[in-house]
Parts: sequence; structure tokens; C-alpha cells
Amino acid sequence: MSLSLTALRPHLFGYVDEVIRTGVPLEIKRKGYIVKIVVEKPKSKWDNLVKREGLVGDSEDFVDLHTPHWNISQFDDL
Repeated sequence: MSLSLTALRPHLFGYVDEVIRTGVPLEIKRKGYIVKIVVEKPKSKWDNLVKREGLVGDSEDFVDLHTPHWNISQFDDL
């Protein structure tokens, strides 16, 4: 659908709701330019994750991992 900006103004929210409901873009003509109102699907926060390589080294090294320098009481104030 294509409209002039003047025709869009009094019914802006109705047209935007229609674009959201139908997914059909709305074209607005103004001074020789065309501006489109389109629905953009929300991006998942998981899409921002960068794929990393797996564990470097031998996983058996972690079986008997001893961490005496970690003290849980250090984190009591957090």
C-alpha cells in the first residue's frame, strides 16, 4: 500500500497496527522519496553469541582440578 504523508497523518496508529498485523509494508511518498514502514522480527539475544572453539587441551586434566586459592568467603559481600 502506498500513501502520501498527509493521508497517513490522521490514521498513523491504525496503519502501523495494520502493518504489524498483516506484515505488509506501507510506503509513504514525500517530496519524490519513498519511506517504508515494515515489521522487523525481534532478534534473539542468542544470535549475538560468537561461536567459540571447544576446550583447548586434555579434558582429563580437569578431573582432579584442585583450586586451593579459591575461597568462597571472598564473595560473601557480593
